[in-house]
Amino acid sequence: MTDTRNTDRTTRTRGRDGRPDETLVVAQGTFDLLHPGHVHYLEQARAMGDELVVIVARPTNVDHKEAPICAARQRRELVAALEVVDEAILGDREDIFRPIEELDPDVIALGHDQHHDPGAIEAELESRGIDCAVERASGREPKYDDELLSTRLIVERILRRRG
Repeated sequence: MTDTRNTDRTTRTRGRDGRPDETLVVAQGTFDLLHPGHVHYLEQARAMGDELVVIVARPTNVDHKEAPICAARQRRELVAALEVVDEAILGDREDIFRPIEELDPDVIALGHDQHHDPGAIEAELESRGIDCAVERASGREPKYDDELLSTRLIVERILRRRG
């Protein structure tokens, strides 16, 4: 499958103040074993603006939980396939803020349960001269009894049933 999404950030229309006319939202995460909780997060992120770019974490940047099961490129492709996502990219191997600098978003959307401290993110953005809001999406309750909204819970169920 060929990805035909526009990856040229310079084509965004800009207003008189030099800022884009459309609101660019950036969401980020590991997105391992894509599940309805991820979809909810990305739908909420998309609702915060006009365009949604998702940064998919590389395994080297995932240090707050177990390493991803799926390869980074596979996770990026699955996220890119979601209708609400305008573009999905892989994060930088060394500096998680480098793609943010390049994208110059208006909003960074955090997932409801992501470990990030919004104040620390805002301080880092300010130190790099990036002017954007940091918003947190809400969580979502399961719609039925056995729905799993967490990669950890999916892995635990697999191990219980097949391990």
